[in-house]
Amino acid sequence: MEYFISVVKDNYTNFEGRARRKEFWMYVLFASIFAFALGFIDSMLGIAPVGFSALFQIALFVPSIAVCSRRLHDVGKSGWWQLLNFIPILGWIPLIIFFCSDSTIGNNQFGSSEKYPHENDENDDDFGFGEEE
Repeated sequence: MEYFISVVKDNYTNFEGRARRKEFWMYVLFASIFAFALGFIDSMLGIAPVGFSALFQIALFVPSIAVCSRRLHDVGKSGWWQLLNFIPILGWIPLIIFFCSDSTIGNNQFGSSEKYPHENDENDDDFGFGEEE
């Protein structure tokens, strides 16, 4: 739940940086649960097409694009790859593959990796045996 709140509250319009798989998929999980619950409530109240679920989806439009962009940055892709969603039938397949892929090791053009922090040190030796300073 903390990942969902973090994306909605702190990173609402943050399109820069990287988002790890856990942050992305926990956001997707909780957004789906809330959308399903609100859709159920809308159907029970008889306001299904334009009810609470629709307002919820509108409210999450920008943070969803932002977290997808940051997830794509984590695998070394531009956020513009989200435009593949507009290709009928097959456009979402590469995106699912990217979203499920592991983080790129070390720094990339979008920032440093939180998952592989030791890979970012350029002065780090493999075994700690190096020149003394």
